Amino acid sequence: MAYWLMKSEPDEMSIDDALAAPKHTVPWFGVRNYQARNFMRDGMRVGDGVLFYHSSCPQPGIAGIAEVASAAYPDDTQFDPASHYYDAKATREQPRWMMVDVKALRKTRLLPLAELRAVPELEDMALLQKGSRLSITPVTPAQWKKIQALLQ
Repeated sequence: MAYWLMKSEPDEMSIDDALAAPKHTVPWFGVRNYQARNFMRDGMRVGDGVLFYHSSCPQPGIAGIAEVASAAYPDDTQFDPASHYYDAKATREQPRWMMVDVKALRKTRLLPLAELRAVPELEDMALLQKGSRLSITPVTPAQWKKIQALLQ
């Protein structure tokens, strides 16, 4: 089992939105970074743990726990000229962008970025590295365990 941190802007998809979705499951579409895409395509497996992170908001932080609910599949927004995520170079025969389904398991107290930065055991976490902007990053089992303890 692997663990991931997945960022979402809460005005686009919040933990509350995910929990309100049918079967608490939402497609994680719109990822347009190759490294993040590769994490979904090559690294994620059904059942992997997910830290649901609210970003680009007044108080960024971990807002819930989720799990990967599907294998990676082509992100349909890349083919839709009306979509903000449209990619003219993508074709159905050779899609460039992938997505997975994510199932929200529970909302947690907000664990803010500042609090995460104050925990010595998390200093190597990808999220906390200078210049880290990826929307999807791996989380080590030790980091996952520490964050679960902080959420208790």
